[in-house]
Amino acid sequence: MAHWRVGLVCAVLLGAGGCSSISSTVDKLNPFSSSAPKVKPAELVAIKPSAEMTRLWQASIGNAGEFVFTPAVVGNSVYVAAKDGALARFDEGRQVWKISTGQTISGGVGASDKLVVVGTAKGAVLAFHAADGRPAWTARASSEILAAPAVSGDLVAVRSGDARIFGFEATDGKRRWVYQRSTPALALRSPVGVTLTESALYAGFPGGKLVAVALNNGAALWESAVALPRGVTELERIADVASDPVVEGRSVCAVAYQGRVACFDTGNGALQWARDVSSINGLDIGNRALYVTDEKDAVHAFDRASGASLWKQDKLALRGVSRPLAVGRHIAVADFQGVVHLLSAADGAFAARLTTDGSAVVAAPRRLGNTDDRFVVQTRNGAVNALVIK
Repeated sequence: MAHWRVGLVCAVLLGAGGCSSISSTVDKLNPFSSSAPKVKPAELVAIKPSAEMTRLWQASIGNAGEFVFTPAVVGNSVYVAAKDGALARFDEGRQVWKISTGQTISGGVGASDKLVVVGTAKGAVLAFHAADGRPAWTARASSEILAAPAVSGDLVAVRSGDARIFGFEATDGKRRWVYQRSTPALALRSPVGVTLTESALYAGFPGGKLVAVALNNGAALWESAVALPRGVTELERIADVASDPVVEGRSVCAVAYQGRVACFDTGNGALQWARDVSSINGLDIGNRALYVTDEKDAVHAFDRASGASLWKQDKLALRGVSRPLAVGRHIAVADFQGVVHLLSAADGAFAARLTTDGSAVVAAPRRLGNTDDRFVVQTRNGAVNALVIK
């Protein structure tokens, strides 16, 4: 495995305190561990740029610590948070407001045009008015919140570390429903969240399951298998969906660690296609292809309709490559040194490169605005960079 979110994503016994029982195994999979095999990340070689990637604006928020903070983007507004409780809104690089929540934030940012929501390590859900950062309401989940909440319409969906999903009313934070299911004894501790659409909520789970959940009452609409656990030991049998599903048209796609990438019909969960690939980093969908960063930090492109392999870019091996982001004719990824790489969507060739603050980008890059040439990344040290492709 490539980076395990630099310590955040680790295999743990659900309900137990920590991951010491298998720490030696995890260390072998983590190239940044002091006891890991001396396998060096790929060195960056000079490229011949075919595109220009420049910085639109840059801002700063606090350090992420051991958590993963993915920015929330609503139009041209970017909401960012930090472990120390800082929460801010930037419009085209201008700071509109910045507040201190007074609590340790652990679960990134979710936002709509009216509401901004974060989660804490103690399971608190904190909602604020998007316009000025004033407190709106608070609620509570059952355990630590590692993923960014999802906000859409009148619903706020929050996933807790024990794999429960809570649906709260966006107006006042009243609990509408809670969804929970049985999970394997051993699972990945990861910042996997949920994907909200107008018709359903989609979430992946330990054991390789993808579930569609009704927005009104939290009932399961259908369940399908992204992957099936295989192997003899509990560690070998981990087959978790450890990143957010992606919905495009009638397809919802997800990828599992030690499993496969698969696309299903959003209406009934029928399998459309699947390919063997292991990932905790995630995927995105572009105009003609689905893109996945695998556990060895290679980026794959698969045909959206058939799942046929189109290309593979493996020159970033063991560099802690982020979830890919399809931006127009390019694919953006970032690595453990804060370098943003632009790949050609046609063949995976390097098109451009830009360095941020030198700290890891473990959060997923986010599209910015209504164009397909802008996106934003947040580093572990808290640098927020809005980038444009020319």
